[in-house]
Amino acid sequence: MPHPIRIVLVETSHPGNIGATARAMKNMGLKELHLVSPRVFPDAEATARASGADDVLQAATVHDQLDTAIADCGLVVGTSSRHRHLPWDLVEPRECAERVAAAAQVKPVAVLFGSERIGLTNEALMRCNLLVTIPTDTAYSSLNV
Repeated sequence: MPHPIRIVLVETSHPGNIGATARAMKNMGLKELHLVSPRVFPDAEATARASGADDVLQAATVHDQLDTAIADCGLVVGTSSRHRHLPWDLVEPRECAERVAAAAQVKPVAVLFGSERIGLTNEALMRCNLLVTIPTDTAYSSLNV
């Protein structure tokens, strides 16, 4: 049986985005939401935006540090719209999905999303095994949480 795939939101500033993430997770059958130093949580806006995914939101684990959110994970995937000159494997969504599915057979997997304003910091990315990017129009490439 595969291990869980967890979604990790790092320093989320808008509580509505936490609720929207919980709703999207439930749509995809994901249940493990981990929050690293959210600005506000719990919050009525998060609950309202969860819209039927209250169970995912209520089961969310809050961490003070990223390291505790990913401590037991065998694969940590960072998300970014920016192509950086850093030492990660950069993969597109299909390849990433294959690698996540394979890794989840062995240990839990974490997919990290950074704050709305700056995304994942280089420090957070240093904890990742690979980086996934979704190809977008170069004129506006930010896919906000």
